[in-house]
Amino acid sequence: MLVPFMDLIFGSSELSGVAKVANANSGSLKDSLYTFLQNNIIQYGKLAALGWICIGIVTAVLFKNLFLYLSFYFLAPIRNAVTRKYSKLLYNKILQLPIGYFTEQRKGDILSRSSNDIAELETSIMGALEGMIKEPLNIIGIIIVLFAISVKLTLFVFVLLPLAGLIVGRIGRSLKKQTNKAQVKWGEIMSQMEETLTGLRIIKAFNAEGRVKKSFFGLIDEIFLIKNKILYKRDLASPLSESLGVIILSCVLWFGGKLVLSGEILSGSSFIGYVALFSQIINPAKALSQAVYNVNRGTATLDRLNEVLEAPIVVEDPLDPIELTGFNNSIEFKEVVFSYQDATILDRINLTIQKGKTIALVGSSGAGKSTLADLVPRFHDVTSGHLYIDGKDIKAYSLHSLRQQISIVTQEPILFNDTIAANIALGKPDASEAEIIEAAKIANAYDFILSKEEGFKTMIGDRGSKLSGGERQRLTIARAVLKNPPILILDEATSALDTESEKLVQDAINNMMKNRTSIVIAHRLSTIRHADEIIVLQKGTIVERGNHDELLAQNGYYRKLIEMQEVK
Repeated sequence: MLVPFMDLIFGSSELSGVAKVANANSGSLKDSLYTFLQNNIIQYGKLAALGWICIGIVTAVLFKNLFLYLSFYFLAPIRNAVTRKYSKLLYNKILQLPIGYFTEQRKGDILSRSSNDIAELETSIMGALEGMIKEPLNIIGIIIVLFAISVKLTLFVFVLLPLAGLIVGRIGRSLKKQTNKAQVKWGEIMSQMEETLTGLRIIKAFNAEGRVKKSFFGLIDEIFLIKNKILYKRDLASPLSESLGVIILSCVLWFGGKLVLSGEILSGSSFIGYVALFSQIINPAKALSQAVYNVNRGTATLDRLNEVLEAPIVVEDPLDPIELTGFNNSIEFKEVVFSYQDATILDRINLTIQKGKTIALVGSSGAGKSTLADLVPRFHDVTSGHLYIDGKDIKAYSLHSLRQQISIVTQEPILFNDTIAANIALGKPDASEAEIIEAAKIANAYDFILSKEEGFKTMIGDRGSKLSGGERQRLTIARAVLKNPPILILDEATSALDTESEKLVQDAINNMMKNRTSIVIAHRLSTIRHADEIIVLQKGTIVERGNHDELLAQNGYYRKLIEMQEVK
């Protein structure tokens, strides 16, 4: 619209000349436009034609911004869908990965990947996709019109553009490496923050504020320097591309002016229109160069997410799983070996646990007690040998049906920031209020729950922080009772409690163990005197087995453990 404006204002003969050609039905857009303007000049004067030109400019800009908004409108759900998809994929993968995976990973790094990295993915990759789809189309459209105005001048421009692209591209490639370093540091920062919040009581008790502060501030300073480098390079994209654009524009002014002054086919008004149109290519070029930087940042983020998403799932359902609908006979360990990395944790374990029996696992720290118990719900899979339930290899059962037959009460009560009722009903979300109350009574938790202002609807805080240790443990027992499984795994649930709480919890455990098969990991040996069989583990092997009296009579390792605890 600028070219006919210039021709009209400065009285160029091209307007009337093109209009005459258009009357011969040449059919081009420019010719049709000039014919319309010339007819208006003849009928209503030049001012009317000028008005139509201004209306055309306003209309074009309104349509441009309407479609710009529509592009954002339709892109918004796509951007958000990508972050939603990756959040779900990552969370689902975390739930699928074996417990052993997280012993090698910092919790804060996992949190950083699931929050900071996914946010980075949206701003970088999706922002880049927007720029790398829209801006090339803009540039292509502008170039087509530039060729229509002057082929010779546009070919001259194409000699200069690749040089500018090469300069921008070299700087962009170095951004990916710096971004990856920053994401790793954020993971370390999140880890230390999580450890500080968890261990604040110990930090204060040991006057360790200075040490942890020095370590945290060091990480902050490191990421400060890394992010400065990233921003230096990212922010260079826009001014660099604009500067290169102005240099190229100046070359265009010189070469195009030469064509106009030498009287070649380019008219003055067409050249002004060409320059104005070429200047419009600078912003899309800037946006495209920024998109290239964002792609480099985003691919570094994507690599970190894929490290988790592509981690192997070593414990998974068989192709044609059998549903374990109940526990009828026995759990049998046959020549079971479990190794982690190069260390053998369990070595040739042979053990049969009959239905309804209580088996206690004792031994020093690191003997393999927890690992042996973790094999039953398939938190780990055996390295060699076999583990059978009711005569079938445990790997033949579906994970869901297997774990449906098992409840676990851990030494550290693990609760969630929800109501008391929701925590008890974790394993049976469709439980009725009467079932929840009955489970609470069996776990000796009913009285203290009623004493709370909101009863079963009381929010218990992060990890049950609003409850005492004994109250938390009794809720985990109520949770296990409500699930009503035939197999129980008890990691000594009373060892960290005071005497009064211990008695209440122990009574609750005794109620829960009635008519069930129990595997008890024992730290206080006084709590397992009545176990049907006591398995003594040392360095991953069974060194003694029998009931309490038989083991005392053997005068071996078990007796030494008993005597050491009695001395204490």
